[in-house]
Amino acid sequence: MYRLARAGGSPELLRWVSGRAGGWAGLLDSDGTVLRGVARTPDLTSASALALATEGVKELTALRGRSFALDKGPDTALLFPLDGTPDAPAPILAVVVRRPLPDGLATLLADVAMPLTMCWAAETVERKRRRVDLAESRGREAVLHLLMTGQLSIAHQVAGALKPTLPDPVQVCVVQCSGGRRDDVARVCADISGGRSWIVRCPVYARHLILIVPAGPDGADPRLGLDVAAVVDDCVVGVSEDVPLSDTATGYRQAFHALAVARGMPARHARFGSAPEPAVVVGEAGAQWADALLAPLLTHLPRRSQDPGSQELAATLASWLAFSSHATQHLKIHRNTLAARLRLIGELLGLDLNRVADQAALDLALRIRAVPARAARPPTEPVPAGALDEILRRPAVGQWAAEQLRPLAATGAAAETTLRTWLKCEAQLGPTGAALGISVPGIRKRLTRLEGILQRSLLQTPSARYDLWLAFHALDVADGTGTG
Repeated sequence: MYRLARAGGSPELLRWVSGRAGGWAGLLDSDGTVLRGVARTPDLTSASALALATEGVKELTALRGRSFALDKGPDTALLFPLDGTPDAPAPILAVVVRRPLPDGLATLLADVAMPLTMCWAAETVERKRRRVDLAESRGREAVLHLLMTGQLSIAHQVAGALKPTLPDPVQVCVVQCSGGRRDDVARVCADISGGRSWIVRCPVYARHLILIVPAGPDGADPRLGLDVAAVVDDCVVGVSEDVPLSDTATGYRQAFHALAVARGMPARHARFGSAPEPAVVVGEAGAQWADALLAPLLTHLPRRSQDPGSQELAATLASWLAFSSHATQHLKIHRNTLAARLRLIGELLGLDLNRVADQAALDLALRIRAVPARAARPPTEPVPAGALDEILRRPAVGQWAAEQLRPLAATGAAAETTLRTWLKCEAQLGPTGAALGISVPGIRKRLTRLEGILQRSLLQTPSARYDLWLAFHALDVADGTGTG
């Protein structure tokens, strides 16, 4: 009995008791609810055994006895309450067998009550620990979601019950783990950072951890990501630049792009190269354009109280632009709910969300509004035709675009042709391959090579497709070939 208790816990003990008794064995709550049940005798149906065990439990509870036997038809139910505490009552062991009873069965059940009690207590503690871990994990995930959507004050309030406090400024690290090792890697990251990093299990990618690390002169060890990659075999780490806490979403995108580069490096570690954010270089005119473009969404009032409001729709749009169909996991919503919200958003804004051009415009507008100094600007009049082209004609935007595409200069015209065709085909591999006369695996290999050249993620979301579309379009507008 004690060997089974150590090896398999209460399920194995019940299975053994059922075999020794030649009947049904289970644990029931005081109201007759079956918590676990095992039947290893074909001539005794689970339904009849359950009915008799439930009836016996109710009788035992009413009598407050220490044991009970109930005969009904050819069957007998033997019941023994396990030891518990007032605040954590233990279940009742029930065994249902056909008469005549096996010799010594009552003694056997009395003996097995002790290891069953210990198993149940240990399993109860383990269930509580898992619930606490899940609650903490969901709490950290909620804080990350609030940071990604720029809701700093609420994030600080929720984070107040967890440790450590949210740092500012920060680096964001994305750690890709081997299958099934995420919890172990999280403990390693906590040890290496001295408990100073926020560690969140990515809600979208099951093998990713997201680390929010203190930055600046008083921050954590700047080699944290490199140390994690060195200590954990098969672990890949991408690290962002130092960013304000309010710009966590940008830091995550940078770290994700760095992760795509790190996969091809011997050290399995990469840091995002310095590059200005397009939201910063568009200027005041860009801020007004973003407010006007998003105005129908930001001023939307739902018809019914249960319908999503403007803030929820904006968060849905941001999540979908970042994670595509994986937004269902990020937002914890059904795919039909996501599709319905996206249809509503497209109708409100008058845009086709299936087009990369419209996606890129919305992504830029949301990023502009996420800049703290501009986030509180009230919506203005509708966007005039060609307004985005005017924004992209700014010299600062042209410099940004040239910097984004500079790595392609040494690769020849084929790389630019591949990227432009891929974007024209709405970032779909099949149509891109057909347009270029190349197989889908061939296109995938080309884009994977370009990820290393551009040091950006293309095939996995968050993808650099929006920045690339804006960069190409900015250059086309500047030389007069853009179509708006």
